[in-house]
Amino acid sequence: MARGSGVRDRIRALFLANIGKVLTRQDIIAASRDPATGVEPENWHQRLSELRTDEGYTIWAARDSADLRPGEYMMPHAERREAAARRVRPTPGAWRTVLERAGDRCEWNEAGETCGLQAGDVDPVGGGRVKLTPDHKSPHSVDPNSDPNDPDAWQALCGRHQVTKKNYWDNATGKLNVTAIVQAAGARDKEAAFQLLLDYFGYRRLADGDIVRR
Repeated sequence: MARGSGVRDRIRALFLANIGKVLTRQDIIAASRDPATGVEPENWHQRLSELRTDEGYTIWAARDSADLRPGEYMMPHAERREAAARRVRPTPGAWRTVLERAGDRCEWNEAGETCGLQAGDVDPVGGGRVKLTPDHKSPHSVDPNSDPNDPDAWQALCGRHQVTKKNYWDNATGKLNVTAIVQAAGARDKEAAFQLLLDYFGYRRLADGDIVRR
């Protein structure tokens, strides 16, 4: 059950109490609220991701199972995978430097446009008060060993853009994490990507499903 009383603890406890059951986004939000104040955390998505990446739990979403719809999740069992590396965070000094550089604003930049939401602002898209959190410029799945003392390895992001980025962007190199994008795609898009790769590498699929070179 839960160890501690943080947002991640409450979400973990919810899933462990509902092994094999479908949980909705609303279920997770309700469980993640501060029990004393009722405040909904802006970064619950990130805590859910950490249960998968940091703690090794299997939590399926719609991209992982055709039986789930968008906004539905399920923990099929309580077994945990061995984590490749624990998620690190910048040191307090490095994080202060990042916030000073950012002017206490979200540093997300897309097509030359910076988010710029300031800590405490109301997010006009996602709602809720903005809380800035440290983000690895290189995704944890690409480089789990970001230097906690190096402010240049980190950026300040609002919760909405933490979710938007996921593991798709490597802000250190400017490159897309194509594998993560395909993994997150729906079944139809996965099929289209698979067919594109078959064509690219000169293979074709027979009526019985076998793959042969053209």
